[in-house]
Formats: sequence, C-alpha cells, structure tokens
Amino acid sequence: MSTARFRTALAAGTMAASLLVLPACSSSGKSSSSATPLAGSVASPTTSAERVKLAKTKFVANASLAAGAAYQWLYKPYKAGTFKKGAKGRTFAVVKAGLAGAFTYNRLKAALNDAKGDPTLSKATTALQSGIDKIKDLPSKIKGGTATDADFNQVQGVIDGVKSAGSQSGLNVTDQIPSASQLTQMVNS
Repeated sequence: MSTARFRTALAAGTMAASLLVLPACSSSGKSSSSATPLAGSVASPTTSAERVKLAKTKFVANASLAAGAAYQWLYKPYKAGTFKKGAKGRTFAVVKAGLAGAFTYNRLKAALNDAKGDPTLSKATTALQSGIDKIKDLPSKIKGGTATDADFNQVQGVIDGVKSAGSQSGLNVTDQIPSASQLTQMVNS
C-alpha cells in the first residue's frame, strides 16, 4: 500500500472511530451510585441543541453507516443470489447479513433518535419509525431462507426514506460501508 493510501485509510479510520465514540462520550451518561437531592428537580431539556448535541452530524453518520451496511451486506448479496440454499459462500454471507441487519437496525434507531433533536428532521420521525420497526425481523428471515424481494425492497425503501429526510434538511446521507469490527462492536454495545 502506498504511503498516501495508508495515510488516507488511517485518517478515514480515525474519523470513523471518533464518530462512533462521540455518542459514548457525552457528559449526560455519567452515573452516580447515590441520588442527589437536586436530581429530581433538574429541568428537562427545552431546545433541540440540548436534547441531542450535534444532532445533524450524528444523524448523517448513523444513517450513512446503516445505508452502507444494508447495501453492502444485505442488498448486493441478495441480488447476487448468495442467500439461496446451496449457493457458494452462503454460510459466511448469512452470518455477515445477520450482523449487518442488526447493525442497520441499530444505526437506524440511533439516527431516528438523533433526528428527534433537530426541529426539521424531527418532522420525519413518525414516518421513519414504522419502517425501521419492520426491519427488525430481517436477519431471522435471511437465516431461515424465507427473505423475499419485498423484504429487501422494504429495507431499501426505509434507507431511501432516511436519505430523503436528510436531503430535505439539507443533509447528504451517503453509503458508508462499516468495517467488520464496526459491525460486531455496534451489535455488541
């Protein structure tokens, strides 16, 4: 690998890792073993900026990762016939698809949560919620060999809906293919 490619790959990896760590680093996640007297009197956040820090940025990152995983490890192998019984490489493809399906669902739920923090994006959350909930059963359908064109078209429809919601808010959601370690890390967290 050339030095320039290595630097680019290193920079992209560092950026992706930092985007994945940002949600875990929020100060609101602090826990205390004892309740403080003021804990019940803290006012709930009133502005979108207080509810989700960097809501649009996190929405784009989560939605892009979900779109990339869905396309790379669900849609493409399905269209290639890799999930059919007896297909070469089916077992490995089904394992990756199961992880990718869970990852896609996880990241879409995170993107939906991020969208609630932005007034413009929050208008689309109700429509997206029902579509995202329908994706939940896809990994088991793939494993059982019962997934149909309708299931994969539904996933693509949800991804297109998320991209459209982002586009209407002036955001560009593109397919970002997560690494295998990102798939397992996000599914385990």
